[in-house]
Amino acid sequence: MSSSMTAEAAPLSYYTTADVRLNVRGGPGTDYSIVRTLPGGSKVLIYCQTPGTTVTGTYGTSNIWDNISNGEFVSDTYVQTGSDGYIASRCA
Repeated sequence: MSSSMTAEAAPLSYYTTADVRLNVRGGPGTDYSIVRTLPGGSKVLIYCQTPGTTVTGTYGTSNIWDNISNGEFVSDTYVQTGSDGYIASRCA
């Protein structure tokens, strides 16, 4: 498995997704293919964050994408992090 776009050592926290079906993509943008979907209110770990496609979602408009697993990204605008900015380290 590729180790590009994995997190550096940082404390990990679970965050709750918006109450909508959420597309999980293979990269940080809407031009990446959907690899799976999450039901609304899912708990996700954010390993790292990276800029990508700007999206308007439940929690505003942002270009931040959250890496929730190896090769799996969701728009930060659908994750309740309590912040409009980065809350985790940048993906390598």
